[in-house]
Amino acid sequence: MRRETGGRGRLRVSLRYAALAALTGSVSIAALAAEKPIRGFPASALKERHELETRARAIPQPDRIREYIRRISDEPHHAGSAASKAVAEHLLGLLRGWGLDARIEEFEALLPTPKSRTLELVEPGPFTAKLAEPAIPEDADSGDPGQLPSYNAYSASGDVTGPLVYVNYGVPEDYEYLKKLNIGVKGKIVIARYGGSWRGVKPKAAYENGAIGCLIYSDPRDDGYFAGDVYPKGPFRPSDGVQRGSVMDMAVHPGDPLSPGFASEKGGKRLALSEAATLQKIPVMPISYADASALLKTLEGPVAPEAWRGALPITYHLGPGPSSVHLALDFDWSTHPLYNVIARIPGSETPDQWVLYGNHHDAWVNGAADPASGAAALLETARSLAELLRSGWRPKRTVVLALWDGEEFGLVGSTEWAEKHAAELKQKAVAYLNSDMNGSGGFGAGGSHTLEKFIEEVLRDVPAPDLAGKSVLDAVETASKDRKFRLGALGSGSDYTVFLQHLGIASVNAGFDDPSSKGIYHSIYDSFAWYSRFSDTNFSRGRALAQFMSTALLRLADAPALPFEFGALRATVAEYVDEVSKLAADRKTSVPLKELRAELEHLRRNASDFEKNFRKAEQREALKGGAKEGSRDEANAILMRAERGLAPDGGLPGRPWFTHLLYAPGMYTGYAAKTLPGIREAIEGGKWDLAAEQARRAADALREFNASVKSASRSLDGH
Repeated sequence: MRRETGGRGRLRVSLRYAALAALTGSVSIAALAAEKPIRGFPASALKERHELETRARAIPQPDRIREYIRRISDEPHHAGSAASKAVAEHLLGLLRGWGLDARIEEFEALLPTPKSRTLELVEPGPFTAKLAEPAIPEDADSGDPGQLPSYNAYSASGDVTGPLVYVNYGVPEDYEYLKKLNIGVKGKIVIARYGGSWRGVKPKAAYENGAIGCLIYSDPRDDGYFAGDVYPKGPFRPSDGVQRGSVMDMAVHPGDPLSPGFASEKGGKRLALSEAATLQKIPVMPISYADASALLKTLEGPVAPEAWRGALPITYHLGPGPSSVHLALDFDWSTHPLYNVIARIPGSETPDQWVLYGNHHDAWVNGAADPASGAAALLETARSLAELLRSGWRPKRTVVLALWDGEEFGLVGSTEWAEKHAAELKQKAVAYLNSDMNGSGGFGAGGSHTLEKFIEEVLRDVPAPDLAGKSVLDAVETASKDRKFRLGALGSGSDYTVFLQHLGIASVNAGFDDPSSKGIYHSIYDSFAWYSRFSDTNFSRGRALAQFMSTALLRLADAPALPFEFGALRATVAEYVDEVSKLAADRKTSVPLKELRAELEHLRRNASDFEKNFRKAEQREALKGGAKEGSRDEANAILMRAERGLAPDGGLPGRPWFTHLLYAPGMYTGYAAKTLPGIREAIEGGKWDLAAEQARRAADALREFNASVKSASRSLDGH
């Protein structure tokens, strides 16, 4: 919007600010008028920027968020189904109806579904597991046709019978404990409870210890009646509720198992099923705690240690046996289409610089919380930008909005899209923003620490939902132990993975958490009835997420100087180095980290010099044009690709798809991040030569990163 001047103009601006402040719940008119600094913008642009952003934050509406969630979650729509295509076409219609240039990009991937499932107690028997979630009268959607039965995608097919052993969370440390008791699992079927790690780790660790089958159940201590009232009285998992989910070995690579590193399109090349590295080797199936209880109560052997005991009304024994279990699973190993919905807003000045924001649209069943709550925020963000376009705003950089398909199977839609466009993304992507499920809890964010200061500043200007007069940053800092906002490190589990950890694109994952949502996570009870009663009931957090994303996109798209900062990254990586040093010392050895520490010291100086030149550039009226503009553009071209230096070719040991040397999912943590993963996992495995090699690689990557920071700094200084 044009900046008004003169007495009457200032009055009109003030009145407009007053009206918008009332709409957005902003702290005060005075705070808006203070023209708080915005990283990357000169002082002369602040009033206009604040006005534009305040207009943008006034657009998202809770009622619209509510309606998007209701509509998306109206029917079950797992990836590869006709219902998923219908949801994609609905989303496409919304985006085009708002005037955005949008299209569906179709891919094809291996998406197995169950043909038959059997679980029965052979000894002492007889007992046959129900393997079914009953409909609840209070929730009409819980009885919808078209629901996928409870299963784990990418489990092996198989028919096995063996003694049962309880393995707690089924992570490697649990097997080490069992070995101390001389309890082995070779030739046996294990039963593990959800939690402690990602579900795909459990069958992997079971197979590596010789098990022939794996059952995973939701213990009521973790997300059932121990936590609170169960659905429909309360938000937590009822006795027959089951958590579906993929068990793809995503720590090797996400995406279509048959197209690692390249896009899976109709008629394209793909591996044979026998060549796929991310499929589980034994049958694995999720079950309810009602079915699990019938099995666990038959176990004898040692009593489980206290930390292993759940909340079932039984004595938890480890086994093995005397009970014996029969597990038979058969799957349809077909490929199915995926429908990614992509909208673009072309940049007016530098269209070959892209700012991206994505959320998935596929669900295991109806998916009101996961993913419709996050997809709804993306839709309101898209509508907000569309309204600004109609009023005359044009982004300087291209904005790309994506609603991914196939996320639940293993980040498939986003991975295939990014692998197809990999060369273009490496050249053009400035940053990728991601959201997923969004709920009633506090705000959380993780991502590239080059964006930590930027995100902190965005949060400063977004009103906190349900906290009058406070910003989201105020709420975050109040909730944190050190009263400070910090980005967490990203592991995996959502669609940022391919952008950050494969392509080296600076990324952020953000949203409001929901502690109670694990009670219906990936079940038939993740419905609009549950969400509107127990989660973001007034849809204020959906609105706040849209306000956050709109503000972040506007700044990344329009900032004359890209708002990266490097002091936070240096400080955070220094903490990681201290951690791996201590990890080695605890194992009575050391790893050569001198070179890595030296590069961090160089980064300290380079980050300080960059910040001085960045601030000078912000202050120059010439930022908007003139002799310095070419230097600024040169700096931006360097800055947007700086993170690529931290993700060199070659990848991590044993998993070359993951190239980022600072952040990765752990081989046995799944969603949780391992920082300095090459060094850390080599130390954990006692591979000292490999740890030294990975320390050298990390130092080399930081050296390249330092060169980029130094080069960008010199460009901003006009050299």
